[in-house]
Amino acid sequence: MTANDPGRATDPAERERRRRLAEIFGDVLPETTSDDRPDRTTAGDGERWYRENRPPHHDAR
Repeated sequence: MTANDPGRATDPAERERRRRLAEIFGDVLPETTSDDRPDRTTAGDGERWYRENRPPHHDAR
């Protein structure tokens, strides 16, 4: 990233402005999105989630 990158505040005045906005409104958007971050799930996690959240009417009787 460069110093002119709007995604990264290096100017003290810009950091203060962002801090005040976050104090009032909270963190509206994260600094990075999920597609910018590495995938932390494993292949088996999705299957486990489906088994744990399976509706009762799908259980074997």
